[in-house]
Amino acid sequence: MPQSQSASLLAIYPHITNRDRRLLQLLDDHQVLTTDQIHRMLFLARRTCQIRLGELAALGLLDRFRFARAGGGSHPWHWTLGHQGHRFQAAAHRRPEPAVRTSRQAVDRLSANPNLTHLLMANEFFVRLTVHARQHPQARLDRWWSETMTTRQFRTITADGHGLWSVADTTVGFFLEADTGTEPLGRVVAKLDRYAQLIRRGGPRYPVLFWLGSEHREEHLHRLLRSRRDSVPLATANHATNPAEAVWLPGGATGRVRLTELPSDHGQPVADNPNYDESGFVL
Repeated sequence: MPQSQSASLLAIYPHITNRDRRLLQLLDDHQVLTTDQIHRMLFLARRTCQIRLGELAALGLLDRFRFARAGGGSHPWHWTLGHQGHRFQAAAHRRPEPAVRTSRQAVDRLSANPNLTHLLMANEFFVRLTVHARQHPQARLDRWWSETMTTRQFRTITADGHGLWSVADTTVGFFLEADTGTEPLGRVVAKLDRYAQLIRRGGPRYPVLFWLGSEHREEHLHRLLRSRRDSVPLATANHATNPAEAVWLPGGATGRVRLTELPSDHGQPVADNPNYDESGFVL
């Protein structure tokens, strides 16, 4: 039965599983995921996923929207936190209780966001790593930070995301630049300047991953990169690939490698580096 917007969270708790909690946290951190993305990360059967998402929406924990497809039909459902989901996350993280109007506005603004496609693309990169880790016990996505979190933590860069990816005993940090093909490549290359500044301040020397829409754009980007001489490691791949596989072409190289084969340094324990606290390196 649909829940009242003001219903006690205590009445909802018996209906929330650990998997539901993980989904609520993912949506709190990353705003929006499609049915397919949620299915691949958290469920085995698509039908089970669809039923559960409907149940969570009836509880008010989730909300959803979708758009018409050119030529007929609809795009997939896009899922985000409903009002009860916002309340649950606020309670879990000791944030102020959100008003119904605030929760509704968050959904409206997200659905009308002109950068929604870009946000979903960046999330898809991490979804693929999560799915790969689910299928390979030695692999782990130890950190998945959104653009907002990455900017808050590193301050002077505006990456589309940041992660720590581990396979067995090897851990590599990276910054994601998810390219939609709308920016001139010269502007894309110029983004490396801020990463170079971060390194000079003692921050991490992580590879910048340019995830591009086509092999042609990837080739063009590498031609532009040949004229640069800086300390920022980088690699490219295209959207059709699994980022956990040997698909990354480093700058100046001719062969593709895995993420764990790219150079990675967590940086120095300085005030600007969120990788460290009083106890040392932190995930």
